[in-house]
Amino acid sequence: MKFSKKTNVFTTALLATLATTAFAEGLGDNVVPAPPSIGSVVPLTYFGPAPSSVNPSFIGPHQLLTAGKVNINRLTVTLPLYKAVSPEGETYWYVLTDSNDQANSEALGLNFSGKLTYAETGRGVRHATQQFDGTVKFTTAQAGVDFAPRFKVVPGDAPNLFPPKEFKPGSIGQENYSPLMKIDNVGGYIYNAPIVAKGTEEQLNAFCDANPDKRLVHDKTRRICPAEGTVELKLTLGFTFSRPLLYLSLEASHELPATMEQATFAPGLQDIGVGRDDSAFSAVERLFAVVNGPMGKDNPQRQGFNSALAGEGGPLNVLGGIPTVATDYSPLWDINAVEWTADAIKKGYRSRVLGEFELLGLVQQGWLTGPGGAKFGSTGFIVNCPPVMRLL
Repeated sequence: MKFSKKTNVFTTALLATLATTAFAEGLGDNVVPAPPSIGSVVPLTYFGPAPSSVNPSFIGPHQLLTAGKVNINRLTVTLPLYKAVSPEGETYWYVLTDSNDQANSEALGLNFSGKLTYAETGRGVRHATQQFDGTVKFTTAQAGVDFAPRFKVVPGDAPNLFPPKEFKPGSIGQENYSPLMKIDNVGGYIYNAPIVAKGTEEQLNAFCDANPDKRLVHDKTRRICPAEGTVELKLTLGFTFSRPLLYLSLEASHELPATMEQATFAPGLQDIGVGRDDSAFSAVERLFAVVNGPMGKDNPQRQGFNSALAGEGGPLNVLGGIPTVATDYSPLWDINAVEWTADAIKKGYRSRVLGEFELLGLVQQGWLTGPGGAKFGSTGFIVNCPPVMRLL
């Protein structure tokens, strides 16, 4: 297969950008892969395109959610913005990230997740109908979001900053709110359609440049512009099978993870079963969160909730299967929290964990347990975290 000069220039430029700009923003955490030119006798421009440009499952940067435009400098993604009206007459705005229909996913640049089919239990999926002008009308009552609450988190006493003494998410869904939406009159497909704003076009168009009023929008919103039909959302850094990853973290089924992730509390997600991971009819995939990982803002091993609450950066969670890496992907992540044992810390075994099976091996060997020495497994909490871009 031949590679054009344009492809080669794009790939090398992207690698160079990934290796420098994230650190300038203070968000790199040594997560961004180093360029392949380090230690060689030729510059980066001499290298060919990343293998991922040939096959997306190969090593190299690959954007998964192609509906959006990623800004590596700001670690954000700009997505199409869609309008909806609730039965109560409120106007909401949402984005699309996933679908349980593969053809729709490919056509719209979304992630495909067949597992979403099994999320339609209780309040797990809100229902809607498409109107003549393309607007969606919710048919599920009390399924909106209040963005007015003020985000608040008060860390615990050092060295155990987690769990926080006080926590309150900056946006709270109504009793039937779930980010999942089924449009009943046009195919009946399920979409991951998180609500990111509430208000009229006139209100929100005031924030086309930046600095939106957080009483009207999701806390991850950098800018929003109904006139352009776009919204720019902040991304989160993590890992999947030792590959650095950028993902959106938008909802959680409980106020604690919603606060830790600066996400919306979505009560409807509580009706989706957890603990069954990849078994038949499971709607979830597992996410692994470390409580007491290594600390230090400049520490290349930094990771965990204690570190995040200390203001050193994000928790650097470990996600299970994503598209191009595995076949079991779901944007609904069943949180499995782990804690390093005192014995592991004393022996100097504590380090940054990068992959699911690496972590499961450490659990099996007894170096990681559930929080407080409890049995390892599901916390019972779900977070909605669609992957946007694989960095390696």
